Amino acid sequence: MSDTATSGVKQGFQLKSASVSMTALELYYFDDGEFEEVLRDKISQAPGFFKDIPLIISLEKYQGLDSELDFFKIIGTCRRNHIHVIGVRGGTDDQRRLARGAALALLPGNGQRDRAHEAEQAAAEEAETAVVAAPTGAAGDPPPAKIISQPVRSGQQVHAPEGDLVILAPVQAGAEVLAAGNIHVYGPLRGRALAGIHGAESARVFCQSLEAELVSIAGHYKISEDLQDNGWKSAVQIQLRDDLLVVTPLDKA
Repeated sequence: MSDTATSGVKQGFQLKSASVSMTALELYYFDDGEFEEVLRDKISQAPGFFKDIPLIISLEKYQGLDSELDFFKIIGTCRRNHIHVIGVRGGTDDQRRLARGAALALLPGNGQRDRAHEAEQAAAEEAETAVVAAPTGAAGDPPPAKIISQPVRSGQQVHAPEGDLVILAPVQAGAEVLAAGNIHVYGPLRGRALAGIHGAESARVFCQSLEAELVSIAGHYKISEDLQDNGWKSAVQIQLRDDLLVVTPLDKA
């Protein structure tokens, strides 16, 4: 028995795994002045979406010289614009050393992640085989959809962290709906809809009338001005194809 249990004193905290939706900034090269100008332009397109978000700098497609990469300038620029850089994904050993010096978390790139987790993937495959063999209604069933029957009003946020989100009413301007899976809105979608928030690129957004401020799937997004080019104020589905959001009328889906 632990000393804590013996003394009857509760621990001040517990460590638990958490799934958090984060935005990645894919950096191709870095020029301080241009970086801030482009960043401000992106933020102006959807200020509510970017305010106070955690950000990962992805270096997997970075082509600049190591000497150009100043993480302190990147962090400072993002902080001035109310974005919080918390880590770096991928990169060379020198780039990751610089990131560590700037007190950023280090995340593996896609190739690094694959190599690091071969054993875990093998174990997961075994577990998946066991789950598939389970009878209907057992633990292998997909998580149930979260169903909302009331309008989602301005300032409200509705979150389905494990499955689909079904809303049987309008989503008003200024509201935000998020789901790990698909989002279905049986009414006008006027606020922000973020599907596939944990990276599921197969997720889709369905709505009876597209009037959204922003739609995002697996981190790829379009704002209102872009969405008005196709299917505006009509029943559509939105899906991700080749890293681009595609809007299709429901009667042609």
